[in-house]
Amino acid sequence: MLPALVVAAAATENPLIPAIPDLVWATVCFLILLFFFWKKILPAVQKNLDARAEAIEGGIRKAELAQAEAAANLEKYTEQLAEARAEAAKIRETARQDGTRILNELKEQATVEAARVTANALAQIEAERKSALISLRAEVGSLAIDLASGVLGESLSDDKRAANLVDRFLADLEASEAKK
Repeated sequence: MLPALVVAAAATENPLIPAIPDLVWATVCFLILLFFFWKKILPAVQKNLDARAEAIEGGIRKAELAQAEAAANLEKYTEQLAEARAEAAKIRETARQDGTRILNELKEQATVEAARVTANALAQIEAERKSALISLRAEVGSLAIDLASGVLGESLSDDKRAANLVDRFLADLEASEAKK
């Protein structure tokens, strides 16, 4: 049986090679489909691809513009920040100078006030010294008159004579203190 199949196969055409009419009709169908794709589908696909490319390019342009704007805003912000820092430094320096000036003024006022208080204290001390001296002179004078009256045995009721005696006594007393 095998030899009969081989003989039968040799007599018929090869099933892998199509017949001529099949090739013609397949070529006509292929050309019709190619024409249809060429005129209808390929332009639609090309249109979609062009729209997509345009959208992508538009997005890229928008992104570039946004990036340029962001860079400009960053530069502007950096400049404003530098100006703010410079102004803050200027304010700090002004405050430091004002503080130094106020401190110096307060020191000057304190010095003037201290000098005034010292001068007042010295004047008060001098006034109290003079007052004490006058009081002491009167006290010493009355004691000296009483003592002199007791030593001399006579009354020194004469004011002129008593004043001369007191002055002489105080002068002798001051002279003895100066010698020491």
